[in-house]
Amino acid sequence: MAGRLAVIGSGLMGSGIAQVSAQAGWQVTMRDVDDASLHRGMTAIRDSLGRFTAKGKISDEEAEAAISRITTTTDLDAVADADVVVEAIYEKVEAKHEVFRSLDKICKSGAVLGTNTSAIPITQIATVTERPESVVGIHFFSPVPMMKLVELVRGYQTSDDTLATARAYAEEVGKTCVEVKRDVAGFVSNRLFSAILVEAIKLVETGVVSAADLDTVMKLGFGHSMGPLATVDLTGLDVMLNAASNIYRDTADEKFFPPELLQRMVQAGDLGRKSGKGFYTY
Repeated sequence: MAGRLAVIGSGLMGSGIAQVSAQAGWQVTMRDVDDASLHRGMTAIRDSLGRFTAKGKISDEEAEAAISRITTTTDLDAVADADVVVEAIYEKVEAKHEVFRSLDKICKSGAVLGTNTSAIPITQIATVTERPESVVGIHFFSPVPMMKLVELVRGYQTSDDTLATARAYAEEVGKTCVEVKRDVAGFVSNRLFSAILVEAIKLVETGVVSAADLDTVMKLGFGHSMGPLATVDLTGLDVMLNAASNIYRDTADEKFFPPELLQRMVQAGDLGRKSGKGFYTY
């Protein structure tokens, strides 16, 4: 199926999506708002591929071939010929609306307009387009080159053809797909994880248990490979604050309300591994 992919955003998620797609033979256009962001994204891709070559998982030639399939640009019009688009910018619905209004005008007929949102309902994003049937959630997990799961999320008007194309693309880049049949905020993964994480942080902030011991409970008591606090450090506390906030706004369910400790850590810039400090120090 390999064709033309456009990734909107070159951060941790966008660069990861671009990498795995290029490795699978897709011609990738990675777009961001400035050259500095694109440079950081390409550096992250080269570093990631370098780790794979160092471990003997891919050859130097395969890594270089993947790099050669990625084109970077600040021009959104450059995505016009994409067969599949995956938007991977930050979790603000207003920003996503701006992108999808433009994609609706730019992209060719029949293109799949995917969003990597982790919590915002797909229908809410699709409302600004004239083709809501072409909009679908293609939710990758971080770090994208390592994580095998993709959630395919139906919006209220997502067509069967759109979902089938999104599945074919995700499976071709090496992912296992689950279909989220109803467009609920947080989908399945973040709906479950946000509820667990909120309670975990409450237990830590009220002095019931340390972060390390809480994670040990989840690893040894429930068979998790990582505890929830180590996991949120990996994905980013800011990402999960936005996800939990979006779910809370959509449901008004108190179990999703972000704890004060999470809010203060994000305000202080303790975002997890990417900042060097979260619930643990790196």
